[in-house]
Amino acid sequence: MAERLEHYRCGDCAGKVIVLRGGIGAPQCCGHPMAIHAETPEEAEARRTMEQSAIPVRRCVSCGVSVLVIQPSKSIVRCCERAMELFDENASEAVAEKRAIIPPMEYNLTVPVKIVLDYIQQRLAFTTYFGIPILKNPLDFWVYQEIFFEQKPDVIVEIGNYAGGALLAYAHLLDHMGHGRLIGVDVQPHLLHEGVADHPRITLLAGYACDMYDEVRSLIKPGEKVMIIEDSLHTYENTLNVLHMYCGLVSPGCYFIVEDSNCHHGLDQGPFPGPYEAIVDFLKENPDFETDRTRESFFITWNPLGYLRRKSGA
Repeated sequence: MAERLEHYRCGDCAGKVIVLRGGIGAPQCCGHPMAIHAETPEEAEARRTMEQSAIPVRRCVSCGVSVLVIQPSKSIVRCCERAMELFDENASEAVAEKRAIIPPMEYNLTVPVKIVLDYIQQRLAFTTYFGIPILKNPLDFWVYQEIFFEQKPDVIVEIGNYAGGALLAYAHLLDHMGHGRLIGVDVQPHLLHEGVADHPRITLLAGYACDMYDEVRSLIKPGEKVMIIEDSLHTYENTLNVLHMYCGLVSPGCYFIVEDSNCHHGLDQGPFPGPYEAIVDFLKENPDFETDRTRESFFITWNPLGYLRRKSGA
């Protein structure tokens, strides 16, 4: 179950990219979507080597997708109907003036839910916590804090940390509770905002989730109550692999939350099949888990079917 990523190739030119960080969008080149194919073990090994060198990385400011440019294309790679920008540590400042223009709510009460979801997605590209990008639907975040308080987990594992905004927000919630700690796992730790790693409740691990399982498990003491939030690459294969590998760490009655399962189940963007389909297949094979749709009671969620609860006694 080694974690492998997806390659995208342009059918018109020699352009080729690899998705490093999943989001909702998909790369386009020369005016059409780039063709996708699953990364082979050999390509995965070559890519890990390339990541250590000065290979250009482009990022979508709308959905957060990051791609490794392994073969330059004739045209600029696009995502979410805009050109992907070369990654810059100060990218959030560079795009601060490009916020989406959202119409006033009271004049648009008959707007379809689908359009509302698109508006929220545009806004999420600029969502921050204490100035740190977080890319988190605030309605789901509110549900998270309800779960934290109700269950008081000893350990929360977040897979996929981006800039660390969510990790810091979770750490502050645990500070107020006076209990719990966090383990963050991400393949690009250099994207973390300064100060996140300094919080005493946060332990950071650098690497691919499936490669880091043994180290994560070693940090969890016998009897500790554990929940997991999965927000790494949103492909079907990766999501299902992470679910299968990490599900045994989740304590009975606790949650394994899979984020961004709204790919093609709310937003017409992202991998397909993706997280939603991975959840469906995981539940078929793992009767110890059930989806808790009461956690979707704000109606709008970025995690449909994604609040997976391990049954008590399982």
